[in-house]
Amino acid sequence: MTDYKKDSITLPGAIAMGTGVMIGAGILALTGQMAELAGPLFPLSFIAGAIVTAFSAYTYVKMSNAYPSAGGIGMILVKAYGPTTVAAGAALLMALSMVINESLVARTFAAYALRGLGVEPTGWLVPTIGVAVIVFAWLVNVSGNRSVGLLSIVMAFLKVFGIALFGVAALWAGGFSFEATGGETGAGGFLASAALAILAFKGFTTITNSGAEITEPHRNVGRAIVVSIAICVVVYLLVAFAVGSSLPLDRIIAAKDYALAEAAAPAFGQVGFYLTVALALIATASGLIASVFAVSRMLAMLTDMKLVPHSHFGMPGAIRDHTLVYTVVIASLLTIFFDLGRIASLGAFFYLVMDMVIHWGVYRNLRHDIGARSWILLTAITLDAVVLAAFGLMKWQADPAIVVIAVGGIAVVFAFEAVFLRLRPPSTGHMHHSG
Repeated sequence: MTDYKKDSITLPGAIAMGTGVMIGAGILALTGQMAELAGPLFPLSFIAGAIVTAFSAYTYVKMSNAYPSAGGIGMILVKAYGPTTVAAGAALLMALSMVINESLVARTFAAYALRGLGVEPTGWLVPTIGVAVIVFAWLVNVSGNRSVGLLSIVMAFLKVFGIALFGVAALWAGGFSFEATGGETGAGGFLASAALAILAFKGFTTITNSGAEITEPHRNVGRAIVVSIAICVVVYLLVAFAVGSSLPLDRIIAAKDYALAEAAAPAFGQVGFYLTVALALIATASGLIASVFAVSRMLAMLTDMKLVPHSHFGMPGAIRDHTLVYTVVIASLLTIFFDLGRIASLGAFFYLVMDMVIHWGVYRNLRHDIGARSWILLTAITLDAVVLAAFGLMKWQADPAIVVIAVGGIAVVFAFEAVFLRLRPPSTGHMHHSG
């Protein structure tokens, strides 16, 4: 079994891990992209995203309370569907959506770093810096588990307070007026922007994936999820209104990859601008470290459950050391080949499909075992479907290639798992977990 340390993560540690992963690229890169879709209503997109996430989180909280496990998502899917193609495919989609998120964070880090140096974030510099920060996150992870725990608590604290302070100060400087008016927005654009807002909250699933390591998991996993989502709602709203009070809509959209830095300049002058860039770099780098840790853990768990193939390519060390390398390689490739908008879109498609598969499985097969209410599960599926449809439609009009890549990618994942599980069916002995 891979090295999971029972009771190694406290409740504050779990909350820090959740908020740490959420307040990474979410707010820094997505604010501008959401403004592009939702127009002046973009701060409300975060509320819409939080509502969808709250319904979604219900399933994870109920499952984690009943069966805390380091397998998290993988465990939920196998309990719901058995060791099938659906379970394995959806679990792999979740892992991939987390890897996609890493490349989003890495490119955001690069955009803010270049902006801080007074360089326009374009060309080969963005992927180069992005890959460098992914490698840095890998090195921190290789150095061991404890450093990730302590570092993520300190960083999450700095991040939440720093970004909330930015929000309050920018609102204060802007005289609490909202500049980002004008621009057209329809219901479709607003719903589509909620898909990106959901991406800004999906970090709560890292708490689910560390269930077995959290102290008193039956109580604390659910608590950590609820508290970290609540903290993020407050921080995101502060920031969205702050950006909106500092910049008109067209400027937010023009600077969508580094909207916070752009909003800091008129509000606080040069010093504020550099402080905001520094804050963004801390936020993205620490978010990346936490995310690489979470994904490598999840892939190691899926490997243990015999749901994904494993080859160590001649590398020494344990399975988790190998999955760390896979994670970093895939994230780096995405960072090189896709821009921020496309990476975010891909992540939204993968995550929402996986989320619907989980709710449906729990509704069909587990709701009585865990005492979950049917109407909440069905509402979660409906909200996901509505947001996914609106997002797909908007993207099909603006950038059909990414819709084709997303649908193709999802099809490839399930086809790949179908072939793998047919060639090497997992024995049921591998399916048992603590919990």
